[in-house]
Amino acid sequence: MNDDSQILIARLLTHQTLRRDDRLVKRVLSDELFRAEIDARLLACGLKLLDNVYADHVTLALSRTIEPKIFGARDVWQNNNFGLARDGVALLVVLWAQIILPKRERQETHQHADDDQNDMFGTDKPLPRAEDASIGIAYKALLADFGDKLGKKTRMDMNLGTLAKLGFIERRGDFIVEGPLLDLMMDTDVLKERIINGALADVFKRAPSRLVAVDLDAEPSLDAGDEPAPELPH
Repeated sequence: MNDDSQILIARLLTHQTLRRDDRLVKRVLSDELFRAEIDARLLACGLKLLDNVYADHVTLALSRTIEPKIFGARDVWQNNNFGLARDGVALLVVLWAQIILPKRERQETHQHADDDQNDMFGTDKPLPRAEDASIGIAYKALLADFGDKLGKKTRMDMNLGTLAKLGFIERRGDFIVEGPLLDLMMDTDVLKERIINGALADVFKRAPSRLVAVDLDAEPSLDAGDEPAPELPH
């Protein structure tokens, strides 16, 4: 292992996430040989590098093949391994749907969070960074519309604290904003259709300025049939 490979993997293991504009992260995302070396070294340990162009950070996760050996067979599969109760997982999914999906739509149309929605030249702009396209959720609105379903204020505050500690969200005054892991650890390709047309369908039929409560009484499993489990922190 060359020094840069060793340093990058050690830093990811130590810090959990690194920004995409970090020197070694930029190299692993652009240098095919360096990426192949990193991938091979991580795979030997049952790990993989997670990145996507919509997120400002990269991180590590368990490879799919090793997950059952660590967390058990699918018939006893846990939907997370951080000890989140079902209301904590439900809150995570709500926050992901409310923050990440609108952010990605803005990024795909090359709009910053403060851009004029009618900007005819928006698609000629470079893809905005997550921090430039992401808009938070007002805590009071989240509590008013989902508090009854998510354990009321005390329970929701506890779960928000846990999610912030894990790196999914950040609290900025009265707003809850995207943390470094929120767009990395949730598998958008698997979850998007289930969320928009399923569990949170009502939310995406709402007026843009408010949240609509949805039925979160059922166990918030993120699996469906034989599809792979969505990416959650490992």
